[in-house]
Amino acid sequence: MMEVLKTAHYPTVRAWVEGWVISRNAPRPVREPWGLRVDVGLPGHVARHVVSAPTPEVLRRLTARLTTPGTWLKLCAPAEAVIPLLPTRWAVQDPEFMMTASLLGRTPPAAPPGYTPAVTTRAGVTVVRLLTAAGEVAARGQFAIAGTTAVVDQVETAGDHRRRGLGTVVMTTIAATAASMGARTGVLVATAQGRALYETVGWTLHTPMTAAVLQQ
Repeated sequence: MMEVLKTAHYPTVRAWVEGWVISRNAPRPVREPWGLRVDVGLPGHVARHVVSAPTPEVLRRLTARLTTPGTWLKLCAPAEAVIPLLPTRWAVQDPEFMMTASLLGRTPPAAPPGYTPAVTTRAGVTVVRLLTAAGEVAARGQFAIAGTTAVVDQVETAGDHRRRGLGTVVMTTIAATAASMGARTGVLVATAQGRALYETVGWTLHTPMTAAVLQQ
């Protein structure tokens, strides 16, 4: 199969995958000619293949050899570029966006009244939470560091606490905390809704991403 490890996207993709497996407590990624493989081993998410350069040849050969339902592809390309190249058993998911940012010089704003920030680190994963006076988690996000890159993951705000600037506080706290731990850049994969938030705090698009899962 074509060697694609030297594409422009590959170093950022590799950092993202290496941090993602720490964040999700998944097995270490395996280097493949087309990119990276993670044997996740969960129902509906047996494995994921991350392809930094999804050329027609790579996708033709890769989809021909993958036969287990619940196998995922994560492709560094917009959906319209790869959908014509995928067999019908591959179900394409909502658009995703790999984004990056410099983490230097970030100062978190104060949390809004009624919320208290809490930062904890365990097993290489740092979690930032904003807690209510009752101790409930109103917003949260986490990251793991791969080299000098902080991989941001699972950022969310509870429904009753949205539109109060909590996501901005979480993201800037993540950036400042990661920088204090030696990270210089950040990477994440966002939904369309998440992309809008991250752009307001200085994150920029690195590449569109397309996720697809093999059906029965």
